[in-house]
Amino acid sequence: MLNQETAASTPVEMPATETPATTLVLTDAAAAKFRDLTKGETNPAIGLRVYIISGGCSGYRYGMMVEETSNPDDQVFETNGVKVYLDEKSVPLVIGSSVDYVDSLMGAGFTVENPNSVGGCGCGSSFRTAESAGAPSACSH
Repeated sequence: MLNQETAASTPVEMPATETPATTLVLTDAAAAKFRDLTKGETNPAIGLRVYIISGGCSGYRYGMMVEETSNPDDQVFETNGVKVYLDEKSVPLVIGSSVDYVDSLMGAGFTVENPNSVGGCGCGSSFRTAESAGAPSACSH
């Protein structure tokens, strides 16, 4: 994850009514699938962490995981009824993005539609931006 360093600041917690639609949104399908995956969880802080790591054949890779605690540099907000955790270094790379859940004959999973991406690899698991082309490496997908 890009947020290896910890800061002494407090996470930026935005009220659910102030969802920053320009940062990142979850589609109805993604929100429904996340709620289905976490239906047994009782912790009200359960949410989806979306993060960017360096790597992949195009420079950056998406990561997602179930999260229940914020880090000091997180932006925390709610979109489509799901709490989302984003570290400060990932925010500029996903501004305007949409997370969807797709279930097709080719497979099922969460996908990211990212307007900041100017290219990606054939397997679809990594991307690059115009500002920072990243450091391509071998595709391990």
